[in-house]
Amino acid sequence: MSEWNRFPEIVSAKGMWLYDSKGGKMLDGVASMWCNVWGHSKPELVSEIIKQTKTLQHCPLFNLTHPAAEKLSKKLLKLNPKMSSVFFSDNGSTAMEISIKIALQYWRNIGENKKTNIATLENGYHGDTFGAMSIGYVPEFFSKFRSKLFSTIQFPVPRTFGISKKMSFEEYEEQCLSKIETKLEKDDSIAAFVMESGAQMAGGVIIYPKDFQKKISKICKKNNVLFVLDEIATGFGRLGSMIEYDAQKSIPDVVSFGKMLTGGYQTFAATLTRKKISDSFLDEFSKMKHLFHGHTYTGNPTAAALSLKNLELYEKYGLIEKIQKTSEVFENRIEELSCLDMVGDIRHKGMVMGIELIRDKKSNKPLTSKLSINKLVFEEGRKNNIYFRTLGNIIMLVPPLAISKKDLNFLIDGTISTIKSLSRKLR
Repeated sequence: MSEWNRFPEIVSAKGMWLYDSKGGKMLDGVASMWCNVWGHSKPELVSEIIKQTKTLQHCPLFNLTHPAAEKLSKKLLKLNPKMSSVFFSDNGSTAMEISIKIALQYWRNIGENKKTNIATLENGYHGDTFGAMSIGYVPEFFSKFRSKLFSTIQFPVPRTFGISKKMSFEEYEEQCLSKIETKLEKDDSIAAFVMESGAQMAGGVIIYPKDFQKKISKICKKNNVLFVLDEIATGFGRLGSMIEYDAQKSIPDVVSFGKMLTGGYQTFAATLTRKKISDSFLDEFSKMKHLFHGHTYTGNPTAAALSLKNLELYEKYGLIEKIQKTSEVFENRIEELSCLDMVGDIRHKGMVMGIELIRDKKSNKPLTSKLSINKLVFEEGRKNNIYFRTLGNIIMLVPPLAISKKDLNFLIDGTISTIKSLSRKLR
């Protein structure tokens, strides 16, 4: 961390741009950590925050309710096929903690006490709290805490880059699915299978092959295992669909949303469940089936009203259709990016792209440096007026969803210039 002895001080933001205290500007190439939808200072969202703050700033959902939470719950259930109940929280990690607790307690509530284990995909990421680290164990991030995390059953995920040349990608995918099916058929202690919906984001933009998620959902249903999805970073349009599990034809038992729920303007999250799950928590107090979980800011009225307005804007401006058209810019420039000597692989879907940096195409080995690649890319990106936040040797392009084709081309131009500059420096 001693590398980071100075930081640009951001004093304002408008549209796709961040402005610093010295008069500089950067295009927000990571959507302020993958959550910004419309760009910064969207008038309708700012007005909604002010409007709600004038009437009810905060009112918890402990023995109470309020209009914003009620309206948002109905809206979320309307958007999410087969979901029945909503549990609000304040960020993605806690939403996933809630998912785990609900999934495990469900089996206790219906008298199935043997089901206590969680299955996940390798390389998945679900947050930084201890439960979330356990189900989304990424060694590079969390190995120092391994002894304090609960164990999970992990399965490999199909990926196009770095697999053995002895088998085709299709064979590798089938092997991954076969391992999942064999284990779930034999092990009746597995309570839930947890995975990101549509793609692994922090794992380096690993896009699932067609029907992979659908097949896992069927395996879970066949073997009486709850299917739990994380749409915190992939839902609400990031991959080109409003509700990614709907596009994947894989109805979950529990699903969590966050990040883009408020348009990226406040912290908020929601965990949704199917009726059979929520019904299992309904009983007399003495049966102790209720969920012991709550946060001070659960169901915050300002965040709830803001989320509702944000979702209304999706419809008003036809955002999902716009994303699908704008993302063609990514597709049209993949070949140009691939030709760069330091680019080993490119993964793209919707409004996200992962660019894997390598030493050169001859060695195909990951790019390394004495300084962190994150630091190097950040500094070179600033020179090109781009704000980058990399994952190891992977440059992630995750712009605000409503970005224009012009600004997206600017982002890709800056990415190409940054990679070329890195190539000269690291040779």
